[in-house]
Order: sequence, then C-alpha cells, then structure tokens
Amino acid sequence: MKIGILADRRGWHVEALAKALAQRGCQADFMPITRLVARAPGNPLITINGQPLESYDALLIRTIPEGSLEQIIFRMDALHRLEAAEVRVMNRPASLERTVDKYYTSSLLASSGLPTPRTVVAEGFDEAMEAFREFGDVVVKPLFGAGGRGIARISDADVAYRTFRVLAMTRSIFYIQEFVPHGDYDLRGLVIGGRVVAAMRRWSEGWRHNVSQGARPEPHAMDEEATGLCLEASRLLETDYAGIDLLRTPHGYTVVEVNSIPGWSGLQRTTEIDIAQEIADHLLSQLGH
Repeated sequence: MKIGILADRRGWHVEALAKALAQRGCQADFMPITRLVARAPGNPLITINGQPLESYDALLIRTIPEGSLEQIIFRMDALHRLEAAEVRVMNRPASLERTVDKYYTSSLLASSGLPTPRTVVAEGFDEAMEAFREFGDVVVKPLFGAGGRGIARISDADVAYRTFRVLAMTRSIFYIQEFVPHGDYDLRGLVIGGRVVAAMRRWSEGWRHNVSQGARPEPHAMDEEATGLCLEASRLLETDYAGIDLLRTPHGYTVVEVNSIPGWSGLQRTTEIDIAQEIADHLLSQLGH
C-alpha cells in the first residue's frame, strides 16, 4: 500500500503519520504540496517532484499552506482531479472546501440548525460597522486561517472603526462573529470515522484557547450533548476526521470551529490513544485493509 502525505513541510505530524502507516506495512512518502505540477491532457496527470500522484493508493492531506487565491484554487483543483481519477484523498476536497472557508462552515452549521455564533460576512466597511453596532462585542477573523492567528476581539466603536478601515484598504472580507461569553476554556473533540476518539479542555487566561497561542490542554470526557454536536458537525461537513471546537454557554454548547486539517500535538499530550495510528487505521479501512 502506497500512501502520500501532502504538506508544506516535513514536521511532527507528518512524521507521526508516516510512522503509523509504516507500522501497518505501508510505504508512506512525504510530498510537498507546493510543488504540484498538473498536465492536461494528463500523462502523468499530476506530479510532485516528478512522482505521479495517481500512482498512490491514497493521499493524506496534512496541510494546505497559505498562499495567493490562485495558489489555493489550483491546489484544490488538483485534489479534485485526483479524486476524479479514483485516488482516495483524505479529507476529501469538498470537505476541505467546506471547512477552510469560515463563511461556508458557518452557513452550513446555521442552516442545519446546529448552534453556532451569530455571524455577519460582508465586503463593505459600512456593513461591517453596522454588524458591530448590532452585536456590540465581536470577534473578527480572517475568512481563511487557523491556529488563532489574525483574530481580534473588539468591543469599542473607535477600535472597530480603525480596524475595519485597515481591512477595507487591504480588500479583506469582513468575517464578524458575536462574542460568546464562555469563561476561560473551550473544548476540542477529535472525530475520526464517526467517533470522538479523544477530547480536551483548553484553558487560557484570555478569551483565545488555541494551544499554539499558549492555552493549557487537559484531558476531558465529553458529555452526551457535546459528543452529539461533534458527530453532527462532522457528518454535516462530510469529514473523515476533524477537530470540532465547542464553547459551553449558559444555554448549552455552541460550535465555533470545524477544522478538517487539525493539529493534534496538544491533544496527544492528554491521551494515551495514538491519534496518528487512529487516522492511519481509518484511512486503511476506507481502502479495504
């Protein structure tokens, strides 16, 4: 069995996945996703460093790095084309698209009745200011992005004005969510193959709870409501595996993020479950092994 692991660089997660796959008797190759070459008509169809990707039994997407709009579109187009050529891609390109775009994710969650923060997405400065006045306390996020980078909480009208003016100058999309009071922690559930295989509580002194931003992870046993929300969100977005972030509010849980390329180094510190092995086992089960 020959598996390609696509990422921008070789790192801890890639090495963990390669080791897990090797333990199951697979050849696991790191493939730098920024070196894609596609041909139309294709012979070979798509290569990385001269290696035809259609020769692999499956491709495991570890990262899709930041880039220009053209770069992002091309990478997704290449994955769609490989899937059409019957290469198993995990997560599937459509699932990646549903989750990498925060508006797409929010709209799907809301339209399906899953609890998620009230959100306004707009191109115009005036509409952004109107959303701020409506909510009063907001979190502004990049439409694309992860790890808590580029996120700001704004509760002052003057700060909102100056921030939105800068975003307007850079032709950014305004993605504005109502701030949800929730204490000093959030929850992350990792869903693999329709199961919550591990979960953690992330503590921090501020309102952001990303481990990469300094939050402290600890083991957590999710209750039935939280588990159900994680599974519903994963099914809705059709992910093979995903990190689902929840906030506990006085009215119950709310889903704030669905990450279809989740990191798990922080979560791994809270559990004896080998998360990379769980991901590898699920992929191989999809291939009939």
